[in-house]
Amino acid sequence: MSSQVSEVPRRGLNARQVDTVEKLLAAGLEELRAVGHDTLTVRTVAQRAGVSPATAYTYLASKNHLFAELFWRHLADAEPPDAPSGATAVVRVQATVRALTARIVEEPTLAAAVTPALLGTDPDVERLRLRIGGEFVSRFEEALAEPGRPADPAVLEVLVLTFSGALLQAGMGLMTYDQMAERLVSAVDVILRGN
Repeated sequence: MSSQVSEVPRRGLNARQVDTVEKLLAAGLEELRAVGHDTLTVRTVAQRAGVSPATAYTYLASKNHLFAELFWRHLADAEPPDAPSGATAVVRVQATVRALTARIVEEPTLAAAVTPALLGTDPDVERLRLRIGGEFVSRFEEALAEPGRPADPAVLEVLVLTFSGALLQAGMGLMTYDQMAERLVSAVDVILRGN
């Protein structure tokens, strides 16, 4: 059964089902923090949530789906950064990069779990991957736009590709998330030079 988690409550789940989903997600994050992404299973999450494995699989197609859902919610709950009044696009985008990276660093076990999870082919993960990517686009688009002038689509694409590539490198252990933030701040300066 395809998951309905990220569509709660728009998919018509009743209050009891919504409560079950929330219990599973809370238990999933607790289990992830306790045992890491390699050891976690949907069954252990179900046990921690106090529901049957069959119930858990009704809402979570896989542990990768759980990680993607948790990451999506963690990201979507973050407030966009406040840029100083009159800030340039460079300053606004750099603030966005720092804020997104800081949000990711708040949950290091989730950050470690989500990179391999998002590379999967599970349809529920794919749907969330698109939503996560859309959130990145939206944040950068907002930071780039000037009054009366929308963001340049080519620049927006380069920023999103750069950010996504940096996330992948950090997820592969080629740099820390703190290093990622500082490298991205420099990259933003290069990408937006002259704007």
